[in-house]
Amino acid sequence: MPEMPAALSNLHNRRRAGIEPGAGRPGRLRIMAWLAWPGPHDRPFFKKSLTTEKLAISCGLQDLRDLTARPGVTLAPAFDHPDLPSTNLEHPQDVKPLQHAVYFPREDNETPVIAFTLFRVIPTLRHIGWLPEILV
Repeated sequence: MPEMPAALSNLHNRRRAGIEPGAGRPGRLRIMAWLAWPGPHDRPFFKKSLTTEKLAISCGLQDLRDLTARPGVTLAPAFDHPDLPSTNLEHPQDVKPLQHAVYFPREDNETPVIAFTLFRVIPTLRHIGWLPEILV
């Protein structure tokens, strides 16, 4: 067995999920939809503000659509500000970067695992060459 690459072993405790109550959304939790991948010396690099299109390109548009197709799961701005653009995945906007969040029902134990994998683990696996890059 080859040794686990440092970038992969550094996932633990450096790319936290950040699950918390959905502000203003009773009975719902959220996980922040920002990306993480290895930077210099395999230390994590985070990209938190992205246009919806760039988030979709980085994660895979269909994977993001599959995630938000789960019952009660939505992609929305992480913070309520009146001037934020839509996060519609049918026509992802590429105008204004914002912080996204995935909101899900409190009793849903699967969505946070899928989201963490999509936003934190998969970018790392692509970076170290264990998964192919997304072809757009």
